[in-house]
Amino acid sequence: MATLKTRLEDSTTRWQSLTLEGWYGQQTYTLEWVSQTAVWYHTGLPPVPIRWVLVRDPLGKLEPQAFLCTDLEATPAQILLWFRQRWQVEVTFQEVRAHLGVETQRQWSDLAIRRTTPALLALFSLVVLLTQRLHLKFTFSLPHTAWYMKQHPTFADALAFVRRYLWASRLFQTSRDDLEYVKVPRPIFDTWTELLCHAA
Repeated sequence: MATLKTRLEDSTTRWQSLTLEGWYGQQTYTLEWVSQTAVWYHTGLPPVPIRWVLVRDPLGKLEPQAFLCTDLEATPAQILLWFRQRWQVEVTFQEVRAHLGVETQRQWSDLAIRRTTPALLALFSLVVLLTQRLHLKFTFSLPHTAWYMKQHPTFADALAFVRRYLWASRLFQTSRDDLEYVKVPRPIFDTWTELLCHAA
């Protein structure tokens, strides 16, 4: 049986056109594809029937890609749609690793390790949901520099937003409001809070 690379280079391969929405950040993008079923075999493992989809970009901007699926009845369009939806899950895991410490557990107990990752994923969800609710009441200002204006918030921005709210609320207040002497002026305190909520 010919390999996928051979089919890609074969001039007799019959390509079909397909227009997708939201492909690699584009609103609409047209790709060419060819698909068939085959048997996936690996030494020491039982053979698995699969449907493969070989995709190429007629404009030459994107590298050719192959997609494999164990659902033989799935259409190429459906397989590509499933692949596109996977990016949201991958971005979630990337942000949880970067900001909440997933995959860096140092517990000795296997049970503790199994509990930590679900707890961190739940924390990720709570931060996102709390940010969405707080955004209706408070201004969500995005950090920017002279050379970069951020258009959309990231999870790091959402986490800093939630930290800023919790630190300024009465949740962690340990003294009365009617103080006779203010040790740190409010502008300096707000600046420190803004810096620390991003760095913490």
